[in-house]
Amino acid sequence: MKKSLLPQKLKQLRKVHNYTQDYVAEALGIVRQTYSHYETGKRMPDAESLYKLAGLYNISVDDLMHLTLQIDRDVSYDAPTPTSSSSELSEYLEFYNNPANRKKYMFTSTLEKEFLFYFQKMSDEDKKEMIEFAKIKARKQITRDEKEIEEDE
Repeated sequence: MKKSLLPQKLKQLRKVHNYTQDYVAEALGIVRQTYSHYETGKRMPDAESLYKLAGLYNISVDDLMHLTLQIDRDVSYDAPTPTSSSSELSEYLEFYNNPANRKKYMFTSTLEKEFLFYFQKMSDEDKKEMIEFAKIKARKQITRDEKEIEEDE
C-alpha cells in the first residue's frame, strides 16, 4: 500500500458521506486535529481507528487499506446523526462491524441499518407497535403515489 493514498481515501470517503472531521473524530474517540492529521498524512491511524473507520463507512478494513473501493460521487448517502452519547455511537459501530451483522445487512441503506439497530433494542410489544406504525406510513405513501400518478395522467 502506498502510504500517500490512505489520506486521500479518508478525505474522499468523509466527503462522499457528508461527514465533518468533527463527526468522524467523535466516532473514532479522538480529537479533530488528530483525525485531520490522518487526512493530511502527518499521522497514520492505529489498528483500532482503522477498524472504526471501516465500520463508519461500511466497508472492510481490507478495502480501506488496499484502497479497492470505488466511490460513486453521484450517490448521496444518509448518515446517522451524531449523538451526544459517544457510547451509543460506539455501540452502533460495534453492531455493524460484527461480521455476522455486516453480511446480514450488506444491502440495506444507512437509514435502514440505523432503524434496525434501534429496533433490535426494543421490547416485542414496542416492535409490534413500530410495525403497525410502518404499515400506516407505507399506506399513506402508496396513496400519495397513486394521487401523483392520477395527476400526471
